[in-house]
Amino acid sequence: MSGLLALGGSLKRYAAHTDFVRVGELIDHSCLIVDGLVGRFGQNGDGLRQISGLYISGDMADLPSVVSPRAGWGIGALTVTTIVRIPHADLRRLAGRHPGVAEALWRDCVVDGSIFSEWVVNVGRRNALSRIAHLFCEMAIRCEQAGLGSRTSFPLPITQWDLGDATGLTSVHVNRTLKELRMASVADLRSGVVSVHDWDKLVSVGDFDPAFLLLDSPAPRITDAA
Repeated sequence: MSGLLALGGSLKRYAAHTDFVRVGELIDHSCLIVDGLVGRFGQNGDGLRQISGLYISGDMADLPSVVSPRAGWGIGALTVTTIVRIPHADLRRLAGRHPGVAEALWRDCVVDGSIFSEWVVNVGRRNALSRIAHLFCEMAIRCEQAGLGSRTSFPLPITQWDLGDATGLTSVHVNRTLKELRMASVADLRSGVVSVHDWDKLVSVGDFDPAFLLLDSPAPRITDAA
């Protein structure tokens, strides 16, 4: 992350539930998440949202905007969040000078697309219990990879409402499902932290296969390559 921060850009801090990229907006920068939890979302005419991706510290939330600057989705802070807005021109120059960085940028886009595809399956083809269990498994591994937690305990400071928007469930259904996971001694979400009591069971309930995270890819993350 330090390499990207060295590019400069503007540091911005947002309150929870503040949008900083709006659908259709023409943007000239990409956002590096310094801390906090960020969601990518689509929205219908009635204002109802579907969260289609979560981003944590070290992630680039809108890297595709480098080549497609008109936002096809919104991005907002789900918690108090700090980002760095890095100009597209600076990212292009960095990628042009350093092939390893260019490959890492490309890899980030590929991983993002792979995660998005899995989210479509999660919302469209799994039941409520599996949806939330699958999301917990994904975020456990991503937090572990980023050094933010482990498979047994990791931060997920998300409201039940936002968790519903991420899994296509009502907040009432989310509450019921979280209780079911807790009562079965599988996992528990309290005060923004997920505690996993039985990882193998969580994986089974969530029908989880980490292949979509492309963990075996030899290319580094952009925050490592830079």
